[in-house]
Amino acid sequence: MEVFRVNRNIAHLIVLQRIELADLFLKKLRKLFGRYIYSNFISKYLINKNEIGKKYYKLMQNEYRIIHNYLKPGQNILSVGAGIGGLEILILQNNLNTKVSFVEKNYISKKIVYGWDKNNNEAYNSLNLLDKFLVDNNIKKETFQTFDFDEDELPKEKFDVIISLYSLDFHYDFELYRKYFQQVSNQETVIIFDTIRTEYFEKIFKEVKIIKTDENTVHKSKRIACKYLRL
Repeated sequence: MEVFRVNRNIAHLIVLQRIELADLFLKKLRKLFGRYIYSNFISKYLINKNEIGKKYYKLMQNEYRIIHNYLKPGQNILSVGAGIGGLEILILQNNLNTKVSFVEKNYISKKIVYGWDKNNNEAYNSLNLLDKFLVDNNIKKETFQTFDFDEDELPKEKFDVIISLYSLDFHYDFELYRKYFQQVSNQETVIIFDTIRTEYFEKIFKEVKIIKTDENTVHKSKRIACKYLRL
């Protein structure tokens, strides 16, 4: 498989979640017509869903390569702000007996800004479409579960790996999840996320390793793999 199976609604979410997949034409239209029209119309009806499926698959392959050293069969994984779940499909396909719990928002904001949101109110996802995307790409339902951040009680089991790419501490403060992570981490849990303040997390974790640096982006963020969360 070199492409994800997507319908138009799912391709729409992918473009909202990974803005780098929007081509130059779409970005020009966003600048011309504004974020509201772009978020609700342009990014849904003026895209090639098949091309989005191919580009998203390639992008997720690259993301998987960056973190694969922290993955192995039989793990229990928590994914926070995963979007539509392309990375998690690759994780489940390549690591037998692994399970993934998704914590997600379940609505699409009318006007998406992509800035820092200390209250974590902005969203662009659908749990129903997340479920459909996983199943349509041959992921068995018993290998994953989804939780609505605003409505559901979050899972209380222990996780081996916690992943939050371009979400936790990229769009909202790590502190929103800190106490929860302490509850669901074991001694060896690895937490992987993107941030612009690596030095800050060296005070929060005993071990912080930079595994990716984004030099060509506005935020100049770094992806870090952290262990041993301090109480």
